[in-house]
Amino acid sequence: MLLLIGDFHIPDRASHVPRPIKERVESREYKLILCTGDLTGEDILEWLQSLKGSVKVVEGNMDYLSLPTHEVVEYRGLAVGLIHGHQVYPRGDTAKLGAIADSLGVQVLVTGHTHFPQIETVKTASIHAILNPGSATGCWGGDPRATGIPSFMEAEVEGKLIHISLLEVREGSLVERRFKLKLD
Repeated sequence: MLLLIGDFHIPDRASHVPRPIKERVESREYKLILCTGDLTGEDILEWLQSLKGSVKVVEGNMDYLSLPTHEVVEYRGLAVGLIHGHQVYPRGDTAKLGAIADSLGVQVLVTGHTHFPQIETVKTASIHAILNPGSATGCWGGDPRATGIPSFMEAEVEGKLIHISLLEVREGSLVERRFKLKLD
């Protein structure tokens, strides 16, 4: 299983990872943890590295840590790209994110920066899944579409089908919504 998480902004805009998120991710074992950046503190990087799973983290526009700008990994036969998302203006523009997916040669692009969850497909040279887990702390991020609701995603790949769970902290508890994307 994949964990998709990012946009923490700790300690700059938020003080901690919400308890329901922390408890969930610490109790699970992930094959791969993909973090979209904007940790803003070394403590969050250390926390991610303490979780059960291989960790990939990219640099966000607010990070001052030595991190790569992008990553490309293979997961269950799919090429998965990871960026922060500040490379795209306007924020979250799916056509531009699709062009980045084309340039990276990936079928799935995990991105952040907008602080709101995004699950969709885009057709450019091929069909790509665009996945944005939102902000793990729900902190302010400058995009008017941001919900202020802490969120992250878990995903599993089954051939060309991606099963996605969007988990949000609502009234102190995790609420899960499930989605499926098919890549052809």
